[in-house]
Parts: sequence; structure tokens; C-alpha cells
Amino acid sequence: MPAATGLGLGVATVSEAGLAPAGPAEAAAAARMPERRRREFLAGRWAARRALRAVGLECGEIPRAGRLPVFPPGRAASISHSAGTAVAVARAPGRDDVPLGCDIELRPLPRRAARLVLRADEEPLLGGGSPWSVTELFSAKEAAWKALYVPDGRRPGSVWDLLARPYGDDLCVAHRADPARAVRVRVLPAGAGVLSLVLGWAGPRPGRPGQCPAEPPSR
Repeated sequence: MPAATGLGLGVATVSEAGLAPAGPAEAAAAARMPERRRREFLAGRWAARRALRAVGLECGEIPRAGRLPVFPPGRAASISHSAGTAVAVARAPGRDDVPLGCDIELRPLPRRAARLVLRADEEPLLGGGSPWSVTELFSAKEAAWKALYVPDGRRPGSVWDLLARPYGDDLCVAHRADPARAVRVRVLPAGAGVLSLVLGWAGPRPGRPGQCPAEPPSR
């Protein structure tokens, strides 16, 4: 990933030899899971530690609160997994201003799933000269969902609460109830699917939240 983003990327798979918990909290959480979910959980933790190592940070076990990972002070990452592959992005030290979000989708979604992902004002994204696929839009929104918080600290309810707009070759995604907080998301091909990464805040001021442009450049 470009160093300017202040992010590190990590990848792991469920088939890796030696996949194991890094401590008692991870072991306790994994022990309550079916085998497939357990390996996905552990691969996600490995990917997160690799992402943190990519920005010069070491990290031991990563417990969870509910379904969310809990990182030690000074460390932060976002984790996603699909079809046996886990990815994570981590924030470099001193870059607390960098929003975190990633999503991997290795199983393409059918066009009919658009109604679960998009509202009417976003449907033009599926047409035109350079249309986005439902998989790309869902993945971008999932990554943004992880990165966006409303002022009281809660995440948006679902991807349905987010608004996506073209942003050059990327997408700008904002919370409909708080459009002044918008992130730039890059969607990359990954096998038969896609990998989406939040690159930072969208808007005219680098490193600061801003709204999606009213008339952004086309894809």
C-alpha cells in the first residue's frame, strides 16, 4: 500500500500451517466456535498482526468484545475474511486521523442483490459507461461501514444507511445522517471477487473529514 496512506496490509489463510491462538483470550473465544469459523477467526488475527507489523508495530493476542476485536493501546486494525482468506489493514503510529476499514468479497453477488445494497439514488452507479458491480459497491460500503462513526461513537446501522458516489477511480462513501464524514474507498480485483480499502477521508482537506463532492469526476 502507498506509504502516504499511513496504512499497512496483512493477509492470512485458513489453510496456513500452525494457525493457533496468540493467548488465552483468543483461545477461549476460538474454543466456542465451529471448526470453520474458528480457523477464520484465527486467520483474521494473524492478518491483523501482520498488518500491524507492516507499520512497525508488534501485537500479542487480540481479544474481542461481542464480535469486535479489541486492540491494545497504540494499535488499531480492521479485519475482513471471505472464502478462507483474511485481510487486515492497520494504522501507522501517530496516524490516529486515518480512518480504518477493509472488506474482501471473494464470492460475487448477483445483480438482484442490488436492492439489499443500494437505495434509488445510488442505482445510476450500476449503469452508464463504466458501471460498478453490486459486489464492488457492497464491498466498498462494508469497508466504509467499519471506518465511519456517528458523533456518539456508534457505527451506522447497515450499508443501507450509507451513500456511495463516484470519486475518480474510487468511491466516496458517507453516512446519510452525517454527510460531513465521508471516506474514500478503493476497490481492487481479488480473484473472482474484490478487495476494498478505505484510503482516508474524502473532501478538499487531506486528512480531514469532508463531504463527497456534489458532482465528482466519473469513473
